[in-house]
Amino acid sequence: MIAIPEGVDPSKITTGIIVDSDGTARHVPTKIVAIEGKHYARINSLTNSIYAVIYYPIEFKDIETHWAKEDIHDMASRMIISGISEEIFEPNRDITRAEFATMITRALGLKPGEGNNSFTDVNSDAWYYGYIKTAYSYGIISGYGDNKFGPMDKITREQAMTMIVNAMETTDLEIEVEDIDKTGAEYVDFSGTANWAKGSTAICIEGNIIPAQNIWQLLEPKKNVTRAETAVMIRKLLQKSDLI
Repeated sequence: MIAIPEGVDPSKITTGIIVDSDGTARHVPTKIVAIEGKHYARINSLTNSIYAVIYYPIEFKDIETHWAKEDIHDMASRMIISGISEEIFEPNRDITRAEFATMITRALGLKPGEGNNSFTDVNSDAWYYGYIKTAYSYGIISGYGDNKFGPMDKITREQAMTMIVNAMETTDLEIEVEDIDKTGAEYVDFSGTANWAKGSTAICIEGNIIPAQNIWQLLEPKKNVTRAETAVMIRKLLQKSDLI
């Protein structure tokens, strides 16, 4: 843990960072805690290194009245997600499988470029190449088969929930589901979820990782995930894992 000096407002610390050998700074899951009247930044990292804490507030003009405003600003201020520009986020835009995998990798503070790439459609010169390698090595992602990942395909809700649950292995988060079908019955369209995704979907329902789409309690497992929904899901993963 890093002790926060007297006189420094702990609310002015948004995240911890690590600076890699190439000079690149990246987020490390960080939670501000109080112990015996003193504040500390608890750095939750999978590796040993030298860390620093920063104040990096980010706000976007196009989400002032958006339901996910708090989640988006928090994830952006932690260097996990970024906007389309400095002021625009486009919360309702669909997100790709490569983008979602990248954001989870960043959220967990994992270094891009670790492990091997077994996907023939993930080129070494692609901006997401290093993140896909790391996400695959940690078991967060898997492909369609035939060594294909489909990085530019839009990610569906059931695919996203599967990645989130896979990431729980890394964060040591356990959410128990006694009966998958009973848990899924909360949603009228749960039966439309692919069999391979029902277990992960039930875990996300039980853990309130992903909200219903509307007042009719629709899960819509085949629907594409938006940038705003991604921010909400990843933030909930980190919060429930007690990492932030």
